[in-house]
Amino acid sequence: MPTYKDEKRGSWYAKFNYTDWTGNIKQKLKRGFKTQKEAKAFEREFLEKSQASPDMTFGALVELYMEDCKSRLKPTTYENKEYVIGLKVLPYFKDMPINSIEPATVRKWQNELISHENNYSPTYLKTVNNQLSAIFNFACKYYKLPSNPARICGSMGKKNADNMKFWTVDEFKQFIKFSDNPMYTVIYQILFWTGMRIGECLALTLNDFDFETETVSINKNYARHQKQDLILKPKTPKSKRIITIPKFLCDIINEYLSKLYDYDPSERLFPIARSTMNGHLVRIAKKAKVKRIRVHDLRHSHASLLIEEGFSPLLISERLGHENIETTLQTYSHLYPNKHSEVANKLDKINDNYDTTETPEK
Repeated sequence: MPTYKDEKRGSWYAKFNYTDWTGNIKQKLKRGFKTQKEAKAFEREFLEKSQASPDMTFGALVELYMEDCKSRLKPTTYENKEYVIGLKVLPYFKDMPINSIEPATVRKWQNELISHENNYSPTYLKTVNNQLSAIFNFACKYYKLPSNPARICGSMGKKNADNMKFWTVDEFKQFIKFSDNPMYTVIYQILFWTGMRIGECLALTLNDFDFETETVSINKNYARHQKQDLILKPKTPKSKRIITIPKFLCDIINEYLSKLYDYDPSERLFPIARSTMNGHLVRIAKKAKVKRIRVHDLRHSHASLLIEEGFSPLLISERLGHENIETTLQTYSHLYPNKHSEVANKLDKINDNYDTTETPEK
């Protein structure tokens, strides 16, 4: 492995030829290494990556994986993925060759997270484990790793929390009485009575509403990334939808609109970042003496309200913009148990109404 001493700079550099993925021979030059060992390590790792070798380190694999993700994910999704991997995955596996990581290695990592003093939630553990498994799936598909040790090891945590927090109508009405910011108040009303995502709500413009048909078109998503406001495509294809809104909510929105000055119908109705809402919601919930929930839990509150009112999972799935009905059922299955008793009661009534004393004709 050719490495050279740069006498002028007093540092080392690596200079070598390699074959890229198209089969062309190219030259690589990298300067600025403090030691010859660092220069040789760079060359070895670079060649392993360019040759799709499973001998590469996990850290090198993550660089390739994140590079691939960057062009395919929304900026905020990429940022969250980068944060979780950098915080909980990379420090443990970084210097290990990927073909040396076995299911037992992953199991040990899982146990350390499960028994961590911070007592991570089951949903967080599941999220972290999914990130590791996705990285190994990438290595299996593109870099000749024979199998995914995270999949063999098995998952940890849970996809959905055991106790989902949401407000009943009474709790929401109690909360909204104490809301002291007109813009936030309208946002809370929209989130609770429509179930839309906070990013969808913050992307709304007047042009998205049709007050004659009492509908709102959800066709974009708002996010803030690196101190910049972004208007993105909907989360999934099914997220793009038109939903009905109650007349009283139309009146609330129109009243809010009447107080805006020099407003362009194509501009965002609510020009704030979602991060500013969390503190306000917590403060008002405390003042109203209702349990503390997250802004996102207003979406769960709407779903639980629809379930309690007996609406079908298919309708709820379409209203929430879930990609498929399975997502709705998996997310809210724990809210359905009492519905089974309702089914039994209705079957009892049907049976009671049927006259069993009649003798069938022969």
